Amino acid sequence: MLTVHHLRISQSERIVWLCEELGLDYDLKLYNRDPDTRLAPPELKALHPMEVAPLIEDGDTLLGESGAIVDYIIGKYAPDTDLVPGPDNPDFADHLYWYHFANATFMTNGMMQIAVGALGGDMPPPLAKRVTNAWKQIETRLGEADYFGGSQLTTADIMMVFQLTTSRAFNGMTIDHLPNLKAYLQRIGGREAYQTAMAKAEPGFPPKLD
Repeated sequence: MLTVHHLRISQSERIVWLCEELGLDYDLKLYNRDPDTRLAPPELKALHPMEVAPLIEDGDTLLGESGAIVDYIIGKYAPDTDLVPGPDNPDFADHLYWYHFANATFMTNGMMQIAVGALGGDMPPPLAKRVTNAWKQIETRLGEADYFGGSQLTTADIMMVFQLTTSRAFNGMTIDHLPNLKAYLQRIGGREAYQTAMAKAEPGFPPKLD
């Protein structure tokens, strides 16, 4: 059986959501953050050298990294899913762009902001502009298409949504000036698989959809 190790209030919610969208049979193991460090607890750290989530176990396979896990699960359990447009699909390139943008650019921006803030500093102008540009591009994209990957939900959305919801719940950012994003998050929040995933992954923590 596929086992998903999920650290509460972290990007590993993506993997729970993916499993629900695919209707997979899986075992979910939840971990609460250490109350002092706010990092993973010892029992999760012991599983992998990086000491973070997400992690999956599948037989003798232990795999980390969100993108790698998504690709693994799709490749092994759902190779024909509509969540990944093929090369003949008009959404193919857009899906690839946003799928990789999620961690290569957007998550990196967020980590830079956390690091700078922890040091008591302000974002240098070039880095601040990088953050602003990302949010502008997100709003523009969601005015062009219903989903990041195109006309329907794809794994690009599954990779993007954590930074737009759960992560944002802790930095106080408002999206009142981003109507396309607000409408998009309502579409995501209306999905049964997303509702089920968040109820399992984050009991007592309503998704930040506005």
